[in-house]
Amino acid sequence: MANDLTQSKIMKVLDWGYEKALNGIKGMDTAYELAESYKEPNKTLLQQAEALVRWQNAKCATSGFITGLGGVLTLPVAIPANIASTLYIQIRMVAAIAILAGYDVKDDRVKTMVYATLVGNEVKEMLKDVSIQVGKQMAKQMIKNISRETITKINQKVGFRLVTKFGEKGFINLGKSIPLIGGVIGGTADAIYSNIVGNAAIRMFIDENY
Repeated sequence: MANDLTQSKIMKVLDWGYEKALNGIKGMDTAYELAESYKEPNKTLLQQAEALVRWQNAKCATSGFITGLGGVLTLPVAIPANIASTLYIQIRMVAAIAILAGYDVKDDRVKTMVYATLVGNEVKEMLKDVSIQVGKQMAKQMIKNISRETITKINQKVGFRLVTKFGEKGFINLGKSIPLIGGVIGGTADAIYSNIVGNAAIRMFIDENY
């Protein structure tokens, strides 16, 4: 089914995941609650975000966590539950980081930047393609100036890259080919990429040099 992924399907799942991240899924904290749980007066904003990402990685590395989450999701399109679960978890993590940094995650421009971080290390080059330069202390002002047309362009690029990522040989099927340890393999892969996305989110919303 991974081969049936399209940009349209990916974008529908991203929008669905974003709404669920902000408003909640039964048994899961919202992005707001997640952010609140990592606010500590004796820690810097960067330290708070790093702790949140570490927790996320540990969760994703737990065998069966993503698969188990997929069992409670009602998806808007025909897409593998493990892909939707992974995207939801990453969106919630990034949205929580944005909330910690003081961004309004109900703003469509911020939502688009959350989506952009899902491409991981490619995000800076991707934004350059639409003439957006991410610079120190410029992120909030930069986001305020994003046009509706640019939002559309960024979303299209994100959709294309995620379709490519999830369609890569072995990314989805590796665990299925070795069923006895598939959960562990999948969990490790999810944790590794979750860390990349988390670091991209920290660079986007908190510290350009991270």
